[in-house]
Amino acid sequence: MNDFLELVKSRQSDRAYDTTRDVEPEKLERILEAARLAPSACNAQPWRFVVVTDKELSKKVGKAASGMGMNKFAKDAPVHILVVEESANITSLLGGKVKNKHFPLVDLGIATAHITLAAESEGLGSCILGWFDEKEIKSLVGIPSNKRLILDITIGYSIKPKRGKIRKEKGKVISYNKY
Repeated sequence: MNDFLELVKSRQSDRAYDTTRDVEPEKLERILEAARLAPSACNAQPWRFVVVTDKELSKKVGKAASGMGMNKFAKDAPVHILVVEESANITSLLGGKVKNKHFPLVDLGIATAHITLAAESEGLGSCILGWFDEKEIKSLVGIPSNKRLILDITIGYSIKPKRGKIRKEKGKVISYNKY
């Protein structure tokens, strides 16, 4: 278990990638398998992962993610894993209605965590992007217009050193037996 905590401690949002190094296909396959195996409400698996590895397409997707001065580094990321929300199964949808929760977004968050931790375990950096031109990226990779592109996860070899994590004190975010 200590190994897992060390992995969590070392994972960070990397915003600078080595543009001369490709991500090995076998590493990507292991990362995607970690995502595929992620838990989901009622085993709905409401996701599709569109993996962009083509250099020219990756640059275009990165440009679409770097609008309004945000995410300028994205154009240099060798890989983009686009997280698309798919339909949940009926059990998940009904449970969500009863509990007033949209379980697919929770499920996609869990799968995204699996992706970024798996990338870290493979020696790769990652960054989760929520700010991008959804319409443009969907057009570039052929995601149907009726689907939601929720996240763009950049993957590559980081060229910056690890930073210390800044987190709230335990007492501000953890309590036992009462709020």
